[in-house]
Amino acid sequence: MSAMVTVRYFAGAAEAAGLATETFSAGSVGDLVASMAHRHGPGLQKVLAQCSLLAAGVRVSDDATPLTDGVTVDVLPPFAGG
Repeated sequence: MSAMVTVRYFAGAAEAAGLATETFSAGSVGDLVASMAHRHGPGLQKVLAQCSLLAAGVRVSDDATPLTDGVTVDVLPPFAGG
């Protein structure tokens, strides 16, 4: 079963996607990542490999993690700080 998911891209992920927010229909984290890579191509796919994903503020790393309708997924590339 697919859920309507809002994706928010930050920093380099937003640059690679060409936008800050969009909506997908996806049943799992793996489905969502595949859809994002398909829609935006190899530039975003390369960035996604280095990103952390947060669903409703909780880090998710297992592709089998189900997504619920209306959840927001944040795509966070590694940040350097000091």
